[in-house]
Amino acid sequence: MALWVFGYGSLLWNPGFEVAERAHACLPDYHRSFCMRSIHHRGTDDRPGLVLALDAHEGSVCEGLALRAAPGSEDATLAYLRERELVSSAYIEKVLPVDLSTGARIEAVTYVIDPDHVQYCGGMPLEDQARTIAGAIGGMGPNPEYLYNTATHLDELGIPDAELHWLASRVRALVDNGLA
Repeated sequence: MALWVFGYGSLLWNPGFEVAERAHACLPDYHRSFCMRSIHHRGTDDRPGLVLALDAHEGSVCEGLALRAAPGSEDATLAYLRERELVSSAYIEKVLPVDLSTGARIEAVTYVIDPDHVQYCGGMPLEDQARTIAGAIGGMGPNPEYLYNTATHLDELGIPDAELHWLASRVRALVDNGLA
């Protein structure tokens, strides 16, 4: 059986597994936002960064990619994703319906934020997000790099995200002016 994964952040540009097929996709009732404090990959306990998560919001739609794992690699792909995405239990793994641009609906493994987890920070003002991202560094590198890569790849895919573009511009200004 095919394993599909919904990508909306770093999975767009760094899936970390062999992808047999990519398709533009929409996930209903969730939106992409910097609503998760990162204490491992893009920040530390002392200076948390922020990473994207899918926050439940009825009526919204998150555009991203459906990624089909290479046949025969399904078990290894799930093991890899669980190690990567469930490092702090702030994400919940769900299988959710995703609408492909072809009109087909598939079921995809999706990582959504647990709003009851201590790392959840939904509703943080954009300026506070920018200041947090600008100065954070974690085990996977600088937090601004994560933001820039995601914004760039969304552009390349033709997926608009005004908040991410505002954040990328603001973080660049903070970093360039030594305010990080």
